[in-house]
Amino acid sequence: MSDVVFLIDVECPNECTRRCSKTQYHKPCMFFCQKCCYKCLCVPPGFYGNKQVCACYNNWKTKRGGPKCP
Repeated sequence: MSDVVFLIDVECPNECTRRCSKTQYHKPCMFFCQKCCYKCLCVPPGFYGNKQVCACYNNWKTKRGGPKCP
């Protein structure tokens, strides 16, 4: 059983504030985290990594193939 917690869109800002709280790049982290959260309705636990918990969040890539979601 996985630890996936699906959110409703109004929960995205708080979850992204938590996810991005320890980065020095807070503004871009919040922008991309919220974009990913609104699409995927999931934000991984912790401040970094753990993306495998949210498949959509983990698999959304940039045009260059890099990770889209922080």
